[in-house]
Amino acid sequence: MNRRRFLSEVGAAGATAIWAGKSAYAADWKSQIGLELYTVRNLTPKDYEGTLAKVAEIGYKEVEPASDYAGMEPKQFRAMLDRLGLSMPSTHVGASEGPGLEKQLEGFQIMGIKYTEVRGGGGRAGGGGRGAGPRPQTGPTEESIKRQADQLNKHGEMVKKFGMKMLMHNHTGEFAFLEGSTTKRPYDILLADTDPSLVAMQLDIGWASVAGQNILEMFHKNPGRFELWHVKDATGIKDMSPTMTQQERQRAAKLVPVGMGEVDYKPIFAKAQQAGLKHFCIEQDNAIEGDSLGASRTSFDNLKRMLS
Repeated sequence: MNRRRFLSEVGAAGATAIWAGKSAYAADWKSQIGLELYTVRNLTPKDYEGTLAKVAEIGYKEVEPASDYAGMEPKQFRAMLDRLGLSMPSTHVGASEGPGLEKQLEGFQIMGIKYTEVRGGGGRAGGGGRGAGPRPQTGPTEESIKRQADQLNKHGEMVKKFGMKMLMHNHTGEFAFLEGSTTKRPYDILLADTDPSLVAMQLDIGWASVAGQNILEMFHKNPGRFELWHVKDATGIKDMSPTMTQQERQRAAKLVPVGMGEVDYKPIFAKAQQAGLKHFCIEQDNAIEGDSLGASRTSFDNLKRMLS
């Protein structure tokens, strides 16, 4: 009887520890909410540090630059982040392949960057994110997407020496079927052909949802691949027809602050561990049409409530 009681108590304690661990894991997300600075791009050119100070005041803990580093040297930029209590795990201001690449990546190390893009060398590094090269005029082919995957892996080997991974960001076009195919899409090929140890998928959940994708199904089919997220919301998704092209879907969507659209983030964050999530940032591409800081605050407050 004593042995049975002992085993029962050990089992209960173990279960409690497991659930406590899961709860702690889930609770961490609300304490590391990030902002993609493209959201406030109307303010950063006027006062970069002042804008970041206001972002930090809202409660954001991480930022992801989209255009520049305010002309600062890496040590200066890192000092500014430290003063404001911010970190910058990822960037869309990627490095450029060439003789100065190593110096750029050393600077990224100083700034605390773990995920980046690298421009040049052919292909569209970053998978259509800002700073990526133009799409071929005739549209992507399976061959061109495979070349892009190879390039991402090659660049991943370069940045790995500096403790970083390449990031691959999506919009809606990556989910369009390749010409002449009803089964192959660029995103599927990039997932299959990139090395998970070198390339992290930065899933723009908003655009993927607009593209008609089931986010939870994506996590289930490719566990661990989605280390970075762009948390974005939109209306109009439910009214979209399956016959619409991805360009039509993107034009029909209206981007809104997180929590005010049709993307349900509660079950998505519940599967963060399965997805492999490490960092995420809120982004609203059209926030500058109004009060971009106000929109950033609304998104922050709504998401924090969802994660509490």
